[in-house]
Amino acid sequence: MPLFVRRHWRRGWRWLTSPHFDVVYHEDYNRAFPSVPNDPLRAERILAFLASEGLVLRCDVHQPLPASLKALARVHTAEYLEQVHEIRVLTSILGVEITPDQVDRILDLQRLQTGGTLLATRLALKRGLAVNLGGGFHHARAGQGGGFCAFNDMAVAIARERAEGFRGRVLVVDLDLHDGDGTRDLFADDDDVFTFSIHARHWGPTEARASLAVELGTDVDDAVFLAALERHLPPLVEDFRPQLVYYLAGADPAREDKIGEWLMTPAGMLERDVRVASLVRRGEHKAALVILLAGGYSSEAWRYTARFLSAPLGGRAVEPPSTEAMTLKRYRYISSLFDAAELSGGAGGDDFGFTEEDLYLPGWAAHKETRFLGYYTRHGLELVLERAGILDRLRDLGFVHPTIDLDLGEAAGHTIRTFGDPSRRELLMEMRVHRDRRTIPGMELLSIEWLLLQNPRSEFGPGRARLPGQRHPGLGMLKDTVALLAVACERLHLDGIVLVPSTYHVAVQWQGHLSFLKAEAQARFEALVELLVGLPLASASRAVDEGRVIDDAGGETFAWVPEPMVAPISERLRREYRPHDVTRERRKYRLRLVDAE
Repeated sequence: MPLFVRRHWRRGWRWLTSPHFDVVYHEDYNRAFPSVPNDPLRAERILAFLASEGLVLRCDVHQPLPASLKALARVHTAEYLEQVHEIRVLTSILGVEITPDQVDRILDLQRLQTGGTLLATRLALKRGLAVNLGGGFHHARAGQGGGFCAFNDMAVAIARERAEGFRGRVLVVDLDLHDGDGTRDLFADDDDVFTFSIHARHWGPTEARASLAVELGTDVDDAVFLAALERHLPPLVEDFRPQLVYYLAGADPAREDKIGEWLMTPAGMLERDVRVASLVRRGEHKAALVILLAGGYSSEAWRYTARFLSAPLGGRAVEPPSTEAMTLKRYRYISSLFDAAELSGGAGGDDFGFTEEDLYLPGWAAHKETRFLGYYTRHGLELVLERAGILDRLRDLGFVHPTIDLDLGEAAGHTIRTFGDPSRRELLMEMRVHRDRRTIPGMELLSIEWLLLQNPRSEFGPGRARLPGQRHPGLGMLKDTVALLAVACERLHLDGIVLVPSTYHVAVQWQGHLSFLKAEAQARFEALVELLVGLPLASASRAVDEGRVIDDAGGETFAWVPEPMVAPISERLRREYRPHDVTRERRKYRLRLVDAE
């Protein structure tokens, strides 16, 4: 079914069969925390998916205002509200060093999302169900923040409603991986606010007049979690009978979460969410429900919420597209807003015109390169990175004045570099590319010779092991970079992207975006991935480099052979190049791993 037909059909069907819900969102939600592996576009991706499927209309989306100091002061002490602006205090809350330039950006984001919970609460009390695409700052106490939480948005919203006459009972259902310790502490002496949390481990005292804290430990799977939820929540709702429920639908229990320690699957997460929403929104004691995002520390976090919100009370959920597909769609839309003259410096269309960047001194080579890939000026590239939000994400990480340099004089290709500041002391991004007409005869590809994405202010740790050749942890922007390169190929009428990975770990990092051009190379790679799947990537790469992978089929040490990996972009390359079925080819390899001496 064509997308526009499916969208209109779902809009009509939703109004007939689905519960209406309001969405609170602001474009300034798209912010990154320094050294925290959150997806800054999580909220935007959820909203874009719901809108593209016709599940949310423009009139359903509401823009919040930042929470006022008056609202915050109903919950947090005056002393804390003064101190939270200090670098040392905010550093302790986030667990990483904060620069003066980051203070306001971080606090503005949390005040805005707290304002989102205020608005979502008001909407839910009026119409039954509302979602704030942010919030869930459950570690913040009256005089102390922690765990990335500066202000407790649920407590601030409850205090505001009570100040304006609300007297109903409130239930906080906190299913984030981490304990809702701050919320429990704030309402420890309040009989009318019940705090219920299922988590990996307690973060503090669990005593409170109306509270239940369930500690499940590590490596929790769907069955264990859902059994605990079914054992505790239905009788609690039946006995407490709340008029207002906050549901912290954290995505960090998912098995691929970067700082998580549970093993829940997409099916288990969806079952969790639907059970909670159905329990409080059905039956004679129906409560107003506010859904908050809470934790989620992988690029896939948005998909759990999107899947849930496509069918919040059950029914057939809509499967969201991949993160790669959503990222590409986003950058295609942004690219469509550019005029060619903005990017190439010309008068529009394919007429590049003549700019001061084309001037050269007497004696210079007549064919001096002036544009990246023959098209983009430095100013044009800066516009792309600015409007795509890449430079703003670097600013969130503390690089206040990111600076772009071009090197167009190398025989190996064109190089673009992004530094943290005009002094060019901290290199953040470096990419060398060229047009390739040799890899696939008759096709012109964008060849990536070198790509570096690094955060020199971040540190390696237990969850961020150093890969061979790495000096600093990555920026977490590979998906964005690949999508921007794909859009550039479309604009420049290139057929695809090609990369020749020099090592195993480079191939693994790119495998979700590119695949090997030759079936034999793809088979060798998949056999190797299958063998090393249980090892950390750094250890797996070292095992290959050290010759500890043996192919028993040939009795030889498995040696890494660099081969081209390709992502088709044009229709003609898509027709000619399809992913290989290498099931038969993989049977040629019988790989085993030898222990290090």
